[in-house]
Formats: sequence, C-alpha cells, structure tokens
Amino acid sequence: MPEPAPEPAPRSRARRIVLAAVPVVLVLAAVAGAATYTKITVDHADRTAATKLWQKPVNSGGKDPAGEVSRGRASTGLSKLLLPVPKDYRLGPDIGELGNDSELSGRAAAAEMKESGRGLAGKQRRELAKRIDGLHIQGLAVRSYAAEANDLVVDTQLVRMKDRKAVRDMYRFQTGLFDAVDIFRDGPKITGHTKNAKCFRAPRDKSELDSVYCVAYDGEVLLSFSASGTEPFDASGTALLVMDQLDHIKSPGEYV
Repeated sequence: MPEPAPEPAPRSRARRIVLAAVPVVLVLAAVAGAATYTKITVDHADRTAATKLWQKPVNSGGKDPAGEVSRGRASTGLSKLLLPVPKDYRLGPDIGELGNDSELSGRAAAAEMKESGRGLAGKQRRELAKRIDGLHIQGLAVRSYAAEANDLVVDTQLVRMKDRKAVRDMYRFQTGLFDAVDIFRDGPKITGHTKNAKCFRAPRDKSELDSVYCVAYDGEVLLSFSASGTEPFDASGTALLVMDQLDHIKSPGEYV
C-alpha cells in the first residue's frame, strides 16, 4: 500500500520556506525570494522611491564593445540568450549588486545563491548549500527592463546548469514552493510553453502595484522572471515577454 501523503505544512511555515530557502538569484531580483519582494514592493514600498527607480537614467551609456549597449550585452554565450531590450523598453534598475545587465561565472553564481541562506538555521543552510553544489552551475546572467511609460519593471535571470535533470528538478522545486505558500493567484499561461513554464500573480490587496513571477526552463537553462507595475497591470503583455524570452533561448539569432 502506498504511504499516506504527509500533511501540508502550515501556511506560515511554508511562507518562511519561500522567504528563506528559495535560491534568490533564481526567483527574483537576485537578492530576494518572491514573497519577500511582494511584501516590500506591494505592502511597504515607498511609492516615491519606486517611481524614482523607474525614471529614465540621465546617461544611457556609451558604445559597448560587445554590441549596442541600449539593447543589452551579448558578449558571451549565456548573455546572448537574454532577450534584447524590446521596443518601448529600456534597461531597468539594478538587480541588487549585480547591476541591470551582467553575468557571473559558475563559481561566483553558486556563491551568490548560497548567500540566500543567510537567514536559515545552520543545518538548513548547509542543506541548501549542498543542493546548490549539486546543481553544477555553469553561469548566471541577469537583465532588467523598464517600460518607457515608467509603469512596469521586469527582471530576467538565466542560470545554466551542467545537468538538464537538475534544471527540471529545480523548476519543480521552485514552482512547488510557490504552490505551497498558497497566497499567490494563478498567473498567465505562456503560449507554447505550458509544460515548461508556470507563472504566479501576487496576492490581491489594496496596493497600486501588482506583480507576476514566472519560472521556466529550456534544456540546460533555468529562467526566473518577475514583472511589477502599477494598475491596471497588463498580465497578458507580461506573458508575451516571457514567451519572447523562451523563444529567444531556443533561437537567439532570430529575435529582432
């Protein structure tokens, strides 16, 4: 006889798992779990400060030897997989200390991910570090986008792993954590990627901000995507960006 399914963890415990144990660079903003980001941007964000983050920078940058800097760098195999800045967008605010368009080597990426365990107890932190070591991470690339209308900010993060099974396992792990928290609304479906992408929408409240978080994978690449903006929030438009990013991973030379 099959063993009885374990009782689901209490919501407060599940939320703590997401806040502390989700590898930060894989879920959102490179330095925070999705639930943490939601609480900061939706519940406690200073609206003036958020607006300032989204303002167009005075200096948009000069010539980049790797290509046109305004559309994002494409100097490495992994950075080429990041979606070039689409029409009506520009490079967005910095993602923590990683900037708005950067890449880390496998060792540095793994170290950054392990930093997400700072709030865990010693045993849990060691378990998280062991999980990360087992991923055989080859690199991490991040890019943020801001809408020219200053009403939406998007963070995209790609992690390349040596083992495709590890990518699928991490995808299931992350989406399972979102499901376990049981506070997120269903996010938009990603056309053509219903089996390898899943999105979640921030809990409904009285805030003027709304957010969508997506996790997806293709081959050896794991994608984490977040979009936060003012109401009315265009969830379907956000889904199109995720679709474009996934299609770009598959055929990076075809995006215009």
